[in-house]
Amino acid sequence: MVKHDGNQAPAYEEEEEEERVWSWGAGTDGQLGTAKLQDEHLPQLLSLTSLASISMLACGGAHVIALTSGGKVLTWGRGNSGQLGHGDILNTCLPKPVSFFDDYVITQASAGWSHSGFVSDSGCLFTCGSGSFGQLGHGDNMSQTSPVKVSYFVDKSVKMVACGMRHSLVLFAGNQVCGFGSGKRGQLGVSSDRTKSVNLPCVVSGLEDVEVVRIAANGDHSAAISADGQLFSWGRGFCGGPDIQTPQCLPSSQSFREVALGWNHALLLTVDGEVLKLGNTLNKQSEKQPLQVDSSEALLEKVPDFDEVKVLQIAVGAEHSAAVTESGEIKTWGWGEHGQLGLGSSNDQTSPQLVSLGNSDLRTKEMKVYCGSGFTYAVRRKQQLSSSPTST
Repeated sequence: MVKHDGNQAPAYEEEEEEERVWSWGAGTDGQLGTAKLQDEHLPQLLSLTSLASISMLACGGAHVIALTSGGKVLTWGRGNSGQLGHGDILNTCLPKPVSFFDDYVITQASAGWSHSGFVSDSGCLFTCGSGSFGQLGHGDNMSQTSPVKVSYFVDKSVKMVACGMRHSLVLFAGNQVCGFGSGKRGQLGVSSDRTKSVNLPCVVSGLEDVEVVRIAANGDHSAAISADGQLFSWGRGFCGGPDIQTPQCLPSSQSFREVALGWNHALLLTVDGEVLKLGNTLNKQSEKQPLQVDSSEALLEKVPDFDEVKVLQIAVGAEHSAAVTESGEIKTWGWGEHGQLGLGSSNDQTSPQLVSLGNSDLRTKEMKVYCGSGFTYAVRRKQQLSSSPTST
C-alpha cells in the first residue's frame, strides 16, 4: 500500500489485494488449519503457504476441503473415516494436497459429517470417507480412504455434489437430482417412506420437470433451488414438524438464489439480498415447541438486524449461521460453545453480531464465509484495485 500522511487520502495504483484466510471455532481435530489442536474463540489468520488462490472451501463435521483456482485439492482436519482422501485414517492439522487428483481438475466439492464428494471439470464424481450408510454411492457400505469414481455418473456429466450428515445429493445433466445414503427422515426424496438407506444413486421424486440450479444438504435435510428462484425442501421437518418424503415447494412470493442448511434450521438468501430463516437457530430442548403446520410458510421468518442491509452470501453450521454483507462485513449468530461465532467467547447469540478481522481492509468486498459443524472460515480473495490519488 502507498504510504500517506494524515492530510492526504490514500492512493492506489493497480495494487493487488492480498488473499487472506481466517478460521475460528472447534479445532481439536485440526480442522482450523492452525497446527494447534484447540478451539479458537477469535479469528486466526492462517499462513497462505499452501492455501494460495483458493477458489472455494467446503467444511464438514470436522474436516475441510479447499480447491485452488487451478483445480487442485487440499484437505485437513479429522480423517478417521478416510474423508481427507489421503489413503489413510489419520487426522491432519495443516492443509495437505490430495495426490489422487494430481491429474484431474476439480471444480466443486462438498464435505459431509465424515465423507467427501468431488466433481471434476469433465463431470465425474468422486467420493471418499465413511460409507456405512451407502453415502458414497458405490453400491456397498464400505468406507474409502482415497477418492473413488462413482460409476453411476460416468456418462451423466455431474454439475454439483452436496454432502449431508449421512447422505449425498448430486445434480447432473438434464437438471436431474439423485440421492444416496441414509434416508430414514426422507432426505433422499424417494417416494417410499420405508427407505432407510440406499447405496446406489436413486432419482429424487418430483423434480423431473424442475430446472434445478443448486442443491444443498446438511444433517437430515435436503434442498434445491430452481432457475426461477423457487425453493424445494425435503427430509427432516423443521421445528418438530413432520418429515417430508419428497420435495415440496416453499410457498413464498420471494425469489431465492441461495440456501444453507443446518441441523435444525435453514437460511435463505433472496435475489434482493434479504435473509430469511426456517426453524430454530438454537435448538434448546426447553425452548423447542413443535409446530403443527401443513407447510413451511408459517415457519419462514426474516432474520433481524439486516434491515436496509444487502447480504451477498450466507453459510450455516450445525447450529450457527453467518452472512457477508455488501460492505464486506461478516456477521454470525446461533450456537457459540466452541467459539464458532468468532466473538471472543463461547456465548450463544440470538441475533447477528459483527466479527472483527483485525485490520483487514474490506474495500474489495470479496469476502466469503464457510461454516463447518462447529467452526467457521473466512476468505478474502485477491483482487486488482485501481484508483487515482485524491487530496483532502
